[in-house]
Amino acid sequence: MINYPSSKLPDVGTSIFTVMSAMANEHQAINLSQGFPDFNCPEPLIDLVNKYMREGFNQYAPMAGVPKLREKISLKTARLYGYQPDPDTEITVTTGATEALFAAIMAVVKPGDEVVVLEPCYDAYAPAIRLSGGSPIYVPLALPDFHVDWDLVRKRISSRTRLLIINTPHNPTGAVMTKADLEKLASLTEGTDILVISDEVYEHMVFDGQEHVSALQIESLRARSFVISSFGKTYHTTGWKIGYAIAPAPLTAELRKMHQFITFSSVTPLQLAIADFLDHEEHYLALPAFYQQKRDYFLAQLQDARFTFTPSPATYFQLVRYDALTDAYDVDYARQLVQQAGVAAIPVSAFYHNKTDHKYLRFCFAKGEDTLRTAAARLVRL
Repeated sequence: MINYPSSKLPDVGTSIFTVMSAMANEHQAINLSQGFPDFNCPEPLIDLVNKYMREGFNQYAPMAGVPKLREKISLKTARLYGYQPDPDTEITVTTGATEALFAAIMAVVKPGDEVVVLEPCYDAYAPAIRLSGGSPIYVPLALPDFHVDWDLVRKRISSRTRLLIINTPHNPTGAVMTKADLEKLASLTEGTDILVISDEVYEHMVFDGQEHVSALQIESLRARSFVISSFGKTYHTTGWKIGYAIAPAPLTAELRKMHQFITFSSVTPLQLAIADFLDHEEHYLALPAFYQQKRDYFLAQLQDARFTFTPSPATYFQLVRYDALTDAYDVDYARQLVQQAGVAAIPVSAFYHNKTDHKYLRFCFAKGEDTLRTAAARLVRL
């Protein structure tokens, strides 16, 4: 009999995203749970991928990413945030933002280190911290608007704090950090060796006249940060898994040591196609209006539902409170919605390490109007 090794993540099972999508398929429900569009990416981008495939660009890309793509990322970053990272030493193309997060955490977190995590949070953070030998230190965002309590963050920092992870715009809540927030973070970390991961994958989805503020725009933060983004979000291509990390040269060198043994490189023709398509800046500049229209349409359809909500400030997610309908645990209620209403959502307790339940569900509105209208009609009937 084989004595199999004990699990490195014994309390980690199948993610709630996989569970809810499987339930949606089983019950033929409308899937507003997992964060992906139900519409296609721009046709010219598909044409560019086909072009590079047919021209024979189907072998390994350079480990750090196709040079042309890194150069275009550098120019885009300068245009948006006033800082131009060196494409050779400060930009790494990764297999999605999740790989960039994992590589960054593995690069700098050692056994005994602590990592401050603001929650609710993306479920990939804590497992990577634990696999690196570190300990996540959780700080809850303050309700009802999920803002950062910086005094509480300060209290959770210790001599063992190696890293602090922020996510703006924020998944699952849509909250957006202001310049004042990032200046407080800069002040908090000044004179320390604490590093920062700034997860900015929803950078182009900020609404109602607000602007995304990047950690790259504050010099003292930029010097200690991995800033991570995703073309999957920007170009409606979540299945392509093309992301990138921007960091100072010493941090980039350490991240690449991990990256080369995780995926080594990402899909070559996709990188080349995205590099060309980045010249069409009108696409990503139009995303705030594009997704705000979807948010507004979805919420207009939900006006007669027995949910309470504040319009999401950013991302393509909308939180709703359902406590007027039931006091059921949010995971149980999300399952009921699939079975009884034919709509799949994500229970927000899944984004807390201790499964804190505030009676919130998260809906993805990155869908066509027919999908949103039909889903909302089913929810209104509850």
